[in-house]
Amino acid sequence: MDIPSSTTSPTSPPPLHDVKPSQVTPKRAARGATRPGDRIFLGLSRGSGIALLVIMAAIAAFLTYRAALALSDNTGNFLTTFEWDPAGTATNGKPYFGIAVLVFGTVVSSIIALVIAVPIAIGIALFISHYAPRKLATPIAFVIDLLAAVPSIVYGLWGALVVAPNLTGLYSWLDDYFGWTGIFSYQGGAPRSLMTVGILLAIMILPIITNVSREVFLQVPKMHEEAALALGATRWETIRMSVLPFARSGVISASMLGLGRALGETIAVATVLSPSFVINASVLDFGGGTFAQNIASKFNEATEYGRDALIASGLVLFVITLLVNGAARLIIARRKEYSGANA
Repeated sequence: MDIPSSTTSPTSPPPLHDVKPSQVTPKRAARGATRPGDRIFLGLSRGSGIALLVIMAAIAAFLTYRAALALSDNTGNFLTTFEWDPAGTATNGKPYFGIAVLVFGTVVSSIIALVIAVPIAIGIALFISHYAPRKLATPIAFVIDLLAAVPSIVYGLWGALVVAPNLTGLYSWLDDYFGWTGIFSYQGGAPRSLMTVGILLAIMILPIITNVSREVFLQVPKMHEEAALALGATRWETIRMSVLPFARSGVISASMLGLGRALGETIAVATVLSPSFVINASVLDFGGGTFAQNIASKFNEATEYGRDALIASGLVLFVITLLVNGAARLIIARRKEYSGANA
């Protein structure tokens, strides 16, 4: 009896149209993904990532090299010295400088900005995402986006000509009721202080925190909110129990992104602040300084060694900014659904 011949041998792979998805091996999938367009896109993506790392490494190497040249001849403690005298005018030509005042001013002004901006930004984001009708929410969101596009010099001029002269009444009120703390004591004079800088920075970082928080609030599953409302919760109770817990990590990350912007702001701070290398107990007294403001105001008139000293302070700001952004990334990674990515 003749056995009918089979079109396929027992060892040959099944036809392509009979292959089930579970039978697709990684090698076969890889062969299907090696099209020219895929290879070009992979190369461009990989090259972009490598280029970014190379640029960051080059910046770090440049800052480290120039900072080492400055610190090798510095006769003061770079971290604790209050003075900034790279030319050695008061020390017989020996460089004497440190960043204690700059660290204090940068951190204090940024914290003031966060304390003011974060509650306002969360309130605006909640209003746009959960309270305002669409016809009102859209123009408000558009105006917030426009604030992010305003140049720093415009903020600085507005702060110096409009905001600062009108803060005297507020500072006097703070001195009357909270001056006993020492932090809010006001001795009079032009209000070009770290508090003024913090208020201006709060306005500048408000769009960043608001936009990111708004997007996070819009990602809250509707089922969570509907379940809370079905159980009899009010609108505020729904937000407190369903929206805010879900968005906590996203709001923290938005705040840290705003902090990164506040730490590196230059022109606006230099326009508003009356700098001096003195640490005042009161944030209302004029004086102080920040890293970016000090670099911007002294770079043009500095000698070669003085520029190396400024670059050394820039290296510290570079490290602080990297730490802040790295912390924000870690917070996002804890709850990957907030970031919209698995990386």
